[in-house]
Amino acid sequence: MNGLVDWRFHRWLALPARLYLGGLFIAACLHKIAHPASFALDVATYRLLPLSSINIFALVVPWLELIVGVMLVLGLRVRAAALITAGLMVAFMVALGWALVQGLDMSCGCFASQSAAKFDPISWRTMLRDTGWLALSLYVICFDHRPIGIESLVGKRR
Repeated sequence: MNGLVDWRFHRWLALPARLYLGGLFIAACLHKIAHPASFALDVATYRLLPLSSINIFALVVPWLELIVGVMLVLGLRVRAAALITAGLMVAFMVALGWALVQGLDMSCGCFASQSAAKFDPISWRTMLRDTGWLALSLYVICFDHRPIGIESLVGKRR
């Protein structure tokens, strides 16, 4: 089993996964950062958080997405960033599942606001998509022990 976990080519397989996930999280946060009020409305539509916490959530989460996305792309604290993306994906999937069970007809709010609901409606396909992104995060956490990126370059110079 250790041979599979320590396989030296995991770092090369994880690189495109990391770049994809990092780019995904960066793309997802841009609209939310530019339009926090719209994102706050999206968050409120899920009816999961108390109203008093929605604004702070809508201000903090997009910046967290940006930070972990940049970390994944640059190869900086990769496993920690992937752990945060996995946690975010689980939280997003819980919210999505809740909305689906409640029968809410809405946009997921992932890449645009509710005004784009016809372009990004929630569905069980959205849950399947998010499961794939969670799996990529878990792959990076479990197998990318020597990630290619800034940290590996700096480590080689020492």
